[in-house]
Amino acid sequence: MNYRHAYHAGNFADVVKHALLTRLIAYLKRKEKPFRVFDTHAGRGSYSLTSDEARRTGEHADGVGRLVQAAADVMDDPLLAEYRGALASDLSEDRYPGSPLIARRLLRPQDRLSAYELHPADAAALKTLFAGDVQTKAIALDGWLALGSHVPPKEKRGLVLIDPPFERTDEVDAIAEGLAKALQRWAGGIYAVWYPLKRPALVAALHERLDALPVSERVTAEFFREPYTADERFVGTGLTVINPPFVFAAEAEAVLTTLAPLLGSGEAATFSVFTSSSPHP
Repeated sequence: MNYRHAYHAGNFADVVKHALLTRLIAYLKRKEKPFRVFDTHAGRGSYSLTSDEARRTGEHADGVGRLVQAAADVMDDPLLAEYRGALASDLSEDRYPGSPLIARRLLRPQDRLSAYELHPADAAALKTLFAGDVQTKAIALDGWLALGSHVPPKEKRGLVLIDPPFERTDEVDAIAEGLAKALQRWAGGIYAVWYPLKRPALVAALHERLDALPVSERVTAEFFREPYTADERFVGTGLTVINPPFVFAAEAEAVLTTLAPLLGSGEAATFSVFTSSSPHP
């Protein structure tokens, strides 16, 4: 799967992923103590919706485009308030913020962001985006290396977003091995892993590897615009969260109840939120 994000920014998967991401950050903000957000595959951080790449796919029209045109009952949903707020200034300029910029806009003065990107051009754009921001470190580094060496943060509280492009044939192994190393160093961190719903075998392999990790609880939210297809089209999006906030399952259920009718393909849209427990507490 080629997921160079300039082609896909603001699509249905971004809307679901980022709406759920804001709920995780909102939970961390319930306490005054500072926290850190790590984004291991940060990308450019901001994307033009009028670029050649975005126009070539037009995917944002069926994602954030539908959200912008949604009825008041959707736009006024309090669980989407942080997400809508993080989008406002970009959408007025026909842009869509990536996950590091959304996270940054939700931070308080005491919180920090570490954003990693390996692709040279995207890493340079990320550095420019956050130039002069003392709360953000934009680092040109392989996110897997960062995951094994940059946790735990000095704040001792926080969230790691792992959002790989799924271009590597060994992506599932990289996720599982990266998480295993990170959990040895920071067992109490919140870890959110995004994945595409495209190939059932890949999703099954990912969950099998994650079930073997030594964590007490994992909550997964999956949204399908339509069922799996024989040609393995990109039909849905998943986010699985290790050490989830106690409110996350209920909030994810509520967010997807609101978004599914808006983002689905006709009557085919479905979603599920489920909890997994590890046999190795």
